Amino acid sequence: GTGCESGSQLLAGRVPTRDAYVVQLAEAAGVVSLGKTHLSELAFSGLGYNPMTATPPHATDPDAVPGGSSSGAAASLAFGLAGLAVGSDTGGSVRLPAGWNDLVGLKTTSGRVSLKGVVPLCARFDTIGPLARTVEDAALMLAALEGSTVPDLRGARLSGKRLAVLETVALDDLDPKQAQAFEGALARLEAGGAHLTRLTVPELPDAMGLAPTLYPAEAWGTWGEVISANPDRMYDRVRERFEGGKGISGPDFVAAWQRLDGLRADWTECVAAFDAVILPTTANVPPPVARIAADPDFYVAQNLLALRNTRIGNLMGGCSLTIPTGVPSCGLMMMTPPMQEARLLCLGAAAESALA
Repeated sequence: GTGCESGSQLLAGRVPTRDAYVVQLAEAAGVVSLGKTHLSELAFSGLGYNPMTATPPHATDPDAVPGGSSSGAAASLAFGLAGLAVGSDTGGSVRLPAGWNDLVGLKTTSGRVSLKGVVPLCARFDTIGPLARTVEDAALMLAALEGSTVPDLRGARLSGKRLAVLETVALDDLDPKQAQAFEGALARLEAGGAHLTRLTVPELPDAMGLAPTLYPAEAWGTWGEVISANPDRMYDRVRERFEGGKGISGPDFVAAWQRLDGLRADWTECVAAFDAVILPTTANVPPPVARIAADPDFYVAQNLLALRNTRIGNLMGGCSLTIPTGVPSCGLMMMTPPMQEARLLCLGAAAESALA
Protein backbone atom coordinates (compact mmCIF):
# COMPACT_ATOMS: atom_id res chain seq x y z
CA GLY A 1 0.00 0.00 0.00
CA THR A 2 3.03 2.31 0.08
CA GLY A 3 4.88 3.59 -2.98
CA CYS A 4 8.19 1.72 -3.27
CA GLU A 5 9.96 3.00 -6.38
CA SER A 6 13.60 2.28 -5.52
CA GLY A 7 14.52 5.91 -6.04
CA SER A 8 13.87 5.56 -9.77
CA GLN A 9 11.46 7.18 -12.19
CA LEU A 10 11.49 3.86 -14.03
CA LEU A 11 9.38 2.39 -11.23
CA ALA A 12 7.09 5.39 -10.74
CA GLY A 13 3.74 4.30 -9.34
CA ARG A 14 4.98 0.94 -8.06
CA VAL A 15 2.90 0.05 -4.99
CA PRO A 16 3.44 -3.48 -3.65
CA THR A 17 0.48 -5.51 -2.45
CA ARG A 18 2.49 -7.13 0.37
CA ASP A 19 5.52 -6.32 2.49
CA ALA A 20 8.96 -7.77 1.94
CA TYR A 21 9.50 -10.80 4.15
CA VAL A 22 12.03 -8.98 6.35
CA VAL A 23 9.41 -6.31 7.07
CA GLN A 24 6.88 -8.98 7.96
CA LEU A 25 9.33 -10.60 10.38
CA ALA A 26 10.36 -7.28 11.94
CA GLU A 27 6.78 -6.19 12.50
CA ALA A 28 5.93 -9.60 13.98
CA ALA A 29 8.79 -9.01 16.44
CA GLY A 30 7.23 -5.69 17.48
CA VAL A 31 9.18 -3.24 15.32
CA VAL A 32 7.06 -0.24 14.34
CA SER A 33 7.51 0.91 10.74
CA LEU A 34 7.51 4.70 10.52
CA GLY A 35 7.87 5.03 6.77
CA LYS A 36 9.77 4.33 3.58
CA THR A 37 13.16 5.99 3.06
CA HIS A 38 14.76 7.19 -0.15
CA LEU A 39 17.77 5.77 -2.01
CA SER A 40 19.96 6.01 -5.08
CA GLU A 41 18.38 4.88 -8.34
CA LEU A 42 17.87 1.11 -8.16
CA ALA A 43 20.57 1.12 -5.45
CA PHE A 44 23.40 1.46 -8.02
CA SER A 45 25.37 4.41 -6.61
CA GLY A 46 27.45 4.86 -3.49
CA LEU A 47 27.22 8.65 -3.30
CA GLY A 48 23.50 9.05 -2.57
CA TYR A 49 23.23 11.76 -5.24
CA ASN A 50 19.90 11.37 -7.05
CA PRO A 51 18.99 14.24 -9.37
CA MET A 52 16.07 12.31 -10.89
CA THR A 53 13.98 12.15 -7.72
CA ALA A 54 15.70 13.58 -4.62
CA THR A 55 19.00 13.65 -2.76
CA PRO A 56 18.70 13.26 1.03
CA PRO A 57 20.82 15.58 3.17
CA HIS A 58 24.08 14.73 4.88
CA ALA A 59 23.90 14.79 8.66
CA THR A 60 26.69 17.26 9.43
CA ASP A 61 27.57 18.91 6.10
CA PRO A 62 24.64 20.41 4.19
CA ASP A 63 26.83 20.86 1.11
CA ALA A 64 27.88 17.20 0.89
CA VAL A 65 26.28 14.06 -0.51
CA PRO A 66 24.96 11.66 2.16
CA GLY A 67 26.38 8.41 0.80
CA GLY A 68 24.33 5.63 -0.66
CA SER A 69 22.64 3.75 -1.87
CA SER A 70 20.71 3.62 1.44
CA SER A 71 20.92 7.40 1.73
CA GLY A 72 17.49 8.03 3.23
CA ALA A 73 17.95 5.24 5.76
CA ALA A 74 21.11 6.91 7.07
CA ALA A 75 19.55 10.37 7.05
CA SER A 76 16.48 9.20 8.96
CA LEU A 77 18.74 7.97 11.75
CA ALA A 78 21.28 10.77 11.70
CA PHE A 79 18.58 13.45 11.94
CA GLY A 80 16.78 11.64 14.75
CA LEU A 81 13.69 10.75 12.76
CA ALA A 82 13.92 7.03 13.55
CA GLY A 83 15.65 4.68 15.94
CA LEU A 84 16.62 2.03 13.41
CA ALA A 85 16.72 1.70 9.64
CA VAL A 86 17.01 -1.03 7.05
CA GLY A 87 19.07 -0.88 3.88
CA SER A 88 20.45 -3.04 1.12
CA ASP A 89 24.16 -3.68 0.61
CA THR A 90 25.39 -4.97 -2.75
CA GLY A 91 28.72 -3.15 -2.86
CA GLY A 92 28.58 -1.04 0.29
CA SER A 93 25.15 0.55 0.33
CA VAL A 94 24.56 0.02 4.07
CA ARG A 95 28.08 0.63 5.35
CA LEU A 96 28.97 3.62 3.17
CA PRO A 97 26.11 5.95 4.22
CA ALA A 98 26.46 4.67 7.79
CA GLY A 99 30.16 5.51 7.79
CA TRP A 100 29.67 8.96 6.31
CA ASN A 101 26.89 9.80 8.80
CA ASP A 102 28.65 8.44 11.93
CA LEU A 103 26.38 5.42 12.32
CA VAL A 104 26.72 1.66 12.68
CA GLY A 105 26.00 -0.40 9.58
CA LEU A 106 26.02 -4.19 9.16
CA LYS A 107 26.48 -6.03 5.87
CA THR A 108 25.11 -9.50 6.41
CA THR A 109 26.34 -12.64 4.72
CA SER A 110 24.78 -13.20 1.31
CA GLY A 111 21.85 -15.59 1.72
CA ARG A 112 21.47 -15.11 5.48
CA VAL A 113 18.64 -12.55 5.47
CA SER A 114 15.71 -13.15 3.13
CA LEU A 115 15.53 -11.16 -0.12
CA LYS A 116 11.91 -12.20 -0.75
CA GLY A 117 10.02 -9.11 -1.85
CA VAL A 118 13.17 -6.99 -2.15
CA VAL A 119 13.79 -5.13 -5.42
CA PRO A 120 16.95 -6.75 -6.84
CA LEU A 121 20.11 -5.18 -8.18
CA CYS A 122 22.65 -8.03 -8.36
CA ALA A 123 21.00 -10.97 -6.62
CA ARG A 124 24.25 -12.87 -5.98
CA PHE A 125 25.67 -9.89 -4.10
CA ASP A 126 22.48 -8.31 -2.67
CA THR A 127 22.13 -8.38 1.10
CA ILE A 128 19.82 -6.76 3.64
CA GLY A 129 21.09 -5.27 6.88
CA PRO A 130 20.46 -2.74 9.63
CA LEU A 131 21.70 0.80 10.14
CA ALA A 132 21.71 1.88 13.77
CA ARG A 133 23.26 4.29 16.26
CA THR A 134 24.92 1.53 18.30
CA VAL A 135 26.17 -2.01 17.73
CA GLU A 136 23.62 -3.27 20.26
CA ASP A 137 20.80 -1.72 18.25
CA ALA A 138 22.18 -3.31 15.06
CA ALA A 139 22.20 -6.69 16.80
CA LEU A 140 18.58 -6.22 17.90
CA MET A 141 17.48 -5.26 14.41
CA LEU A 142 19.32 -8.18 12.78
CA ALA A 143 17.37 -10.55 15.02
CA ALA A 144 14.12 -8.86 14.01
CA LEU A 145 14.94 -9.02 10.30
CA GLU A 146 15.65 -12.73 10.31
CA GLY A 147 13.32 -13.86 13.09
CA SER A 148 16.15 -15.14 15.26
CA THR A 149 17.43 -14.67 18.80
CA VAL A 150 19.47 -11.57 19.61
CA PRO A 151 23.25 -12.12 19.66
CA ASP A 152 24.63 -12.00 23.20
CA LEU A 153 27.01 -9.03 23.42
CA ARG A 154 27.68 -9.35 27.13
CA GLY A 155 31.32 -9.74 28.01
CA ALA A 156 32.49 -8.25 24.73
CA ARG A 157 36.18 -7.45 25.01
CA LEU A 158 39.16 -6.56 22.85
CA SER A 159 41.83 -7.99 25.11
CA GLY A 160 43.74 -10.69 23.27
CA LYS A 161 41.78 -10.32 20.01
CA ARG A 162 43.83 -10.66 16.85
CA LEU A 163 43.01 -8.00 14.28
CA ALA A 164 44.51 -7.91 10.80
CA VAL A 165 45.04 -4.40 9.42
CA LEU A 166 44.43 -4.83 5.69
CA GLU A 167 47.06 -2.93 3.73
CA THR A 168 46.44 -4.28 0.21
CA VAL A 169 44.18 -1.89 -1.76
CA ALA A 170 42.37 -0.64 1.37
CA LEU A 171 44.92 2.04 2.33
CA ASP A 172 45.61 3.36 -1.18
CA ASP A 173 44.73 7.00 -1.94
CA LEU A 174 43.20 7.68 1.47
CA ASP A 175 41.97 11.17 2.14
CA PRO A 176 44.24 12.61 4.87
CA LYS A 177 41.28 12.89 7.22
CA GLN A 178 40.44 9.22 6.72
CA ALA A 179 44.06 8.19 7.20
CA GLN A 180 44.39 10.16 10.43
CA ALA A 181 41.10 8.83 11.79
CA PHE A 182 42.10 5.26 10.99
CA GLU A 183 45.51 5.50 12.62
CA GLY A 184 43.91 7.07 15.69
CA ALA A 185 41.39 4.23 15.84
CA LEU A 186 44.17 1.64 15.58
CA ALA A 187 45.96 3.21 18.54
CA ARG A 188 42.82 3.04 20.68
CA LEU A 189 42.11 -0.56 19.70
CA GLU A 190 45.66 -1.50 20.62
CA ALA A 191 45.33 0.37 23.91
CA GLY A 192 42.21 -1.70 24.55
CA GLY A 193 44.22 -4.89 24.37
CA ALA A 194 43.87 -5.93 20.72
CA HIS A 195 46.86 -7.40 18.90
CA LEU A 196 47.29 -5.74 15.48
CA THR A 197 49.06 -7.33 12.53
CA ARG A 198 49.63 -5.65 9.19
CA LEU A 199 48.31 -7.90 6.44
CA THR A 200 48.88 -8.04 2.70
CA VAL A 201 46.72 -10.22 0.47
CA PRO A 202 48.31 -10.52 -3.00
CA GLU A 203 45.17 -12.09 -4.47
CA LEU A 204 42.91 -9.18 -3.54
CA PRO A 205 43.63 -6.96 -6.59
CA ASP A 206 42.63 -9.87 -8.81
CA ALA A 207 39.30 -10.09 -7.02
CA MET A 208 38.74 -6.34 -7.30
CA GLY A 209 39.46 -6.58 -11.01
CA LEU A 210 36.49 -8.91 -11.45
CA ALA A 211 33.96 -6.35 -10.20
CA PRO A 212 33.55 -4.57 -13.59
CA THR A 213 32.44 -7.90 -15.06
CA LEU A 214 30.32 -9.31 -12.24
CA TYR A 215 28.30 -6.28 -11.16
CA PRO A 216 27.28 -4.66 -14.46
CA ALA A 217 26.53 -7.97 -16.17
CA GLU A 218 24.02 -9.06 -13.53
CA ALA A 219 22.59 -5.56 -13.10
CA TRP A 220 22.03 -5.21 -16.86
CA GLY A 221 20.62 -8.71 -17.09
CA THR A 222 18.10 -7.77 -14.41
CA TRP A 223 17.19 -4.25 -15.57
CA GLY A 224 18.37 -3.86 -19.18
CA GLU A 225 14.96 -4.27 -20.79
CA VAL A 226 13.34 -1.77 -18.41
CA ILE A 227 16.12 0.78 -18.85
CA SER A 228 16.20 0.43 -22.65
CA ALA A 229 12.49 1.18 -22.83
CA ASN A 230 12.89 4.55 -21.05
CA PRO A 231 16.60 5.50 -20.93
CA ASP A 232 15.89 9.20 -20.37
CA ARG A 233 14.20 8.44 -17.04
CA MET A 234 17.54 7.54 -15.47
CA TYR A 235 20.48 9.76 -14.49
CA ASP A 236 23.17 9.38 -17.16
CA ARG A 237 25.95 8.30 -14.80
CA VAL A 238 23.83 5.55 -13.22
CA ARG A 239 22.50 4.38 -16.58
CA GLU A 240 26.08 4.13 -17.87
CA ARG A 241 26.97 1.80 -14.99
CA PHE A 242 24.13 -0.52 -15.97
CA GLU A 243 25.03 -0.31 -19.66
CA GLY A 244 28.53 -1.48 -18.85
CA GLY A 245 27.04 -4.96 -18.67
CA LYS A 246 25.74 -4.99 -22.24
CA GLY A 247 28.84 -6.44 -23.83
CA ILE A 248 29.72 -9.02 -21.19
CA SER A 249 29.12 -12.56 -22.44
CA GLY A 250 27.62 -15.41 -20.47
CA PRO A 251 30.88 -17.43 -20.55
CA ASP A 252 32.87 -14.43 -19.30
CA PHE A 253 30.40 -13.92 -16.45
CA VAL A 254 30.56 -17.57 -15.43
CA ALA A 255 34.35 -17.62 -15.67
CA ALA A 256 34.58 -14.51 -13.50
CA TRP A 257 32.42 -16.12 -10.80
CA GLN A 258 34.50 -19.29 -10.91
CA ARG A 259 37.65 -17.22 -10.49
CA LEU A 260 36.11 -15.26 -7.60
CA ASP A 261 35.10 -18.48 -5.83
CA GLY A 262 38.73 -19.57 -5.93
CA LEU A 263 39.97 -16.21 -4.67
CA ARG A 264 37.43 -16.33 -1.83
CA ALA A 265 38.95 -19.63 -0.73
CA ASP A 266 42.43 -18.06 -0.80
CA TRP A 267 41.15 -15.11 1.25
CA THR A 268 39.54 -17.36 3.84
CA GLU A 269 42.80 -19.23 4.31
CA CYS A 270 44.78 -15.99 4.54
CA VAL A 271 42.61 -14.45 7.28
CA ALA A 272 41.82 -17.63 9.23
CA ALA A 273 44.25 -16.82 12.04
CA PHE A 274 42.54 -13.51 12.89
CA ASP A 275 39.39 -12.57 14.76
CA ALA A 276 38.64 -9.88 12.18
CA VAL A 277 40.14 -7.88 9.36
CA ILE A 278 39.97 -4.10 9.81
CA LEU A 279 40.25 -1.20 7.37
CA PRO A 280 38.81 2.29 6.79
CA THR A 281 35.17 2.09 5.73
CA THR A 282 35.78 4.56 2.91
CA ALA A 283 38.87 6.05 1.31
CA ASN A 284 37.29 9.45 0.71
CA VAL A 285 35.10 11.88 2.63
CA PRO A 286 31.65 13.00 1.41
CA PRO A 287 32.22 15.17 -1.68
CA PRO A 288 30.23 18.35 -2.33
CA VAL A 289 26.90 18.01 -4.10
CA ALA A 290 27.60 20.99 -6.37
CA ARG A 291 30.76 19.49 -7.85
CA ILE A 292 29.20 16.05 -8.16
CA ALA A 293 26.36 17.62 -10.13
CA ALA A 294 28.61 19.72 -12.36
CA ASP A 295 31.48 17.33 -13.13
CA PRO A 296 30.59 13.88 -14.52
CA ASP A 297 34.19 12.64 -14.30
CA PHE A 298 34.37 13.69 -10.66
CA TYR A 299 31.13 11.82 -9.96
CA VAL A 300 32.47 8.61 -11.49
CA ALA A 301 35.84 8.84 -9.73
CA GLN A 302 34.35 9.63 -6.33
CA ASN A 303 31.69 6.93 -6.63
CA LEU A 304 34.26 4.22 -7.40
CA LEU A 305 36.57 5.41 -4.63
CA ALA A 306 33.73 5.57 -2.10
CA LEU A 307 32.72 1.96 -2.82
CA ARG A 308 36.21 0.50 -3.09
CA ASN A 309 36.79 -0.60 0.49
CA THR A 310 33.25 -1.71 1.23
CA ARG A 311 33.20 -3.77 -1.99
CA ILE A 312 36.04 -5.89 -0.61
CA GLY A 313 33.56 -7.35 1.88
CA ASN A 314 31.02 -8.16 -0.82
CA LEU A 315 33.56 -9.74 -3.15
CA MET A 316 35.06 -11.85 -0.37
CA GLY A 317 31.61 -13.06 0.65
CA GLY A 318 31.74 -12.52 4.40
CA CYS A 319 29.96 -10.18 6.79
CA SER A 320 31.24 -6.74 7.77
CA LEU A 321 30.43 -3.96 10.18
CA THR A 322 31.20 -0.26 10.20
CA ILE A 323 31.39 1.72 13.43
CA PRO A 324 32.20 5.40 14.02
CA THR A 325 35.77 6.36 14.89
CA GLY A 326 34.77 9.61 16.58
CA VAL A 327 36.02 11.64 13.61
CA PRO A 328 33.05 12.88 11.54
CA SER A 329 32.35 10.84 8.39
CA CYS A 330 35.23 8.44 9.12
CA GLY A 331 34.22 4.86 9.89
CA LEU A 332 36.17 1.77 10.89
CA MET A 333 35.18 -1.45 9.14
CA MET A 334 35.58 -4.94 10.59
CA MET A 335 35.18 -8.08 8.45
CA THR A 336 34.79 -11.76 9.35
CA PRO A 337 34.07 -14.90 7.30
CA PRO A 338 30.50 -15.84 6.28
CA MET A 339 27.77 -16.42 8.85
CA GLN A 340 29.80 -15.05 11.77
CA GLU A 341 27.57 -12.04 12.42
CA ALA A 342 27.15 -12.82 16.13
CA ARG A 343 30.91 -12.95 16.68
CA LEU A 344 31.41 -9.84 14.54
CA LEU A 345 28.80 -7.87 16.49
CA CYS A 346 30.34 -8.91 19.79
CA LEU A 347 33.76 -7.78 18.60
CA GLY A 348 32.21 -4.60 17.21
CA ALA A 349 30.65 -3.80 20.59
CA ALA A 350 34.07 -4.10 22.23
CA ALA A 351 35.67 -1.91 19.58
CA GLU A 352 32.83 0.61 19.91
CA SER A 353 33.64 1.01 23.60
CA ALA A 354 37.34 1.47 22.86
CA LEU A 355 36.64 4.13 20.23
CA ALA A 356 33.98 6.04 22.16
